[in-house]
Amino acid sequence: MRNILVAAGVLLAPLTSSALENAGNAELGQQKAYTCQFCHGATGYAPRPDYPNINGQNAQYLFNAMKAYKTGERSGAMGNMMKQQMSVLNDQDMKDIAAYYAEQNPGKPE
Repeated sequence: MRNILVAAGVLLAPLTSSALENAGNAELGQQKAYTCQFCHGATGYAPRPDYPNINGQNAQYLFNAMKAYKTGERSGAMGNMMKQQMSVLNDQDMKDIAAYYAEQNPGKPE
């Protein structure tokens, strides 16, 4: 049994380190998200009902959504605005912003 656990750890280690290597930095993300707060709020809870709340969302989901807006794969009522906002961000910026909003508590702030 111990050999199986050791083998699993050896096999999964590269996946874990790769995931950590690709993770964003939430502290930097908070600094980089200054323009995001106008629509999504400082903590990801949107001040208006017609903008999505992104607090507590999965970081990979948020990154994928930002990337899709940047490339034009994702559109919608705010697609052009989002595409413009994303045009000045690189992948690391988007990962950092995604990490910041993912760390925020879901739901309405008190």
